[in-house]
Amino acid sequence: MSSHMCRFLLFLLFTSSMVACRKDPAVSPSDEEYVDKPDTLPSSYAGFYVLNEGNMGSNKASIDFYNYNTGVYKRNIYSEANPDVVKELGDVGNDIQVYGSKAYAVINMSNKVEVFDAYTIKRIGQIEVPNCRYVTFYKGKAYVSSYAGYVGDPASPLGYVAEIDTASLKITRTATVGYQPEEMEIVKGKLYVANSGGYRYPNYDRTVSVIDLATFKETKKIDVAINLDRIKKDAYGDLYVTSRGDYFDIGSKLFIIDTKTDKVKDSLPIAASNLAIQGDSAYIYSVEWNNTAGGNTISYAIVNVKTESIVTRNFITDGTDKQIQIPYGLLINPLTHDIYIADAKDYVTPGTLYCFDKTGKLKWRVTTGDIPGHFALLRN
Repeated sequence: MSSHMCRFLLFLLFTSSMVACRKDPAVSPSDEEYVDKPDTLPSSYAGFYVLNEGNMGSNKASIDFYNYNTGVYKRNIYSEANPDVVKELGDVGNDIQVYGSKAYAVINMSNKVEVFDAYTIKRIGQIEVPNCRYVTFYKGKAYVSSYAGYVGDPASPLGYVAEIDTASLKITRTATVGYQPEEMEIVKGKLYVANSGGYRYPNYDRTVSVIDLATFKETKKIDVAINLDRIKKDAYGDLYVTSRGDYFDIGSKLFIIDTKTDKVKDSLPIAASNLAIQGDSAYIYSVEWNNTAGGNTISYAIVNVKTESIVTRNFITDGTDKQIQIPYGLLINPLTHDIYIADAKDYVTPGTLYCFDKTGKLKWRVTTGDIPGHFALLRN
């Protein structure tokens, strides 16, 4: 067992003992639940974090952890590990990633990136970034997308990406991009940023910004489609980009960018809200809202990224998809290919995490915090 994992297990034992003796009513204690047998096979992963967004304006963002070594799901671990942090994690968790020994939680409405030790959960510091959205990493730097303006303001300025030194946790450079930038991906020294323009209805942005990381300047914009959101790279030099459409006449769609030419090479007739690429398979779910119809259309698909073709339009094979109200987060285990789907339910009450095996059959489910939506694997 690695020294990192030993520290982590000792921390979990310590925090469990604190639940019985803590007197501070302002801190919500963690609790845990055994959900699956421990993973007895050698693995490079200790488990994964789940970032629960929490209801906007309530400072209820929280972090859970599923431990592969014990089969235990532990809820609300951050607040208990950091009882002196004012307002705990903060308001609306929008992304979480692990880089080296640190974890980075992007807290949108609190205008900050919270940084903590990935193995002890103890807070290290925070970086102030207004209306921050997503984070990615490259050569010792973190890159955070920012809407720049106030939440919901249609007059918000162009967004930007902040470059952060992961050693000092200081912002070193910024680069202006499109309106309301969302997820990012890095390919061969270039940072690709999906611009949504979500505050500017009906005049959404429709571009992917390309930033040269050497100069940290936007070198071009790739015209794709309106209201972009997610962007993921495959092993063949392509980027898969989701468009949410306009929620009326223009539907959601999936686009493919060739990073060798920086042009859209194809699109697929499939709605896409979020995706995770593992090997040659892109797992995709969609919650497509239509204001005219007044309802959602939900789907779960797999696309082969090598052939750029749709393999299936429902990767959940046992009927459990009918029990999931609002799929809101997605993770694929790189080793077992287990599929994890977070269900936000009604966006008010605690959500549910579903675990399916690689054939799409349910293995287990567990209650999470409010609005579970973001995952980060933790290495041993």
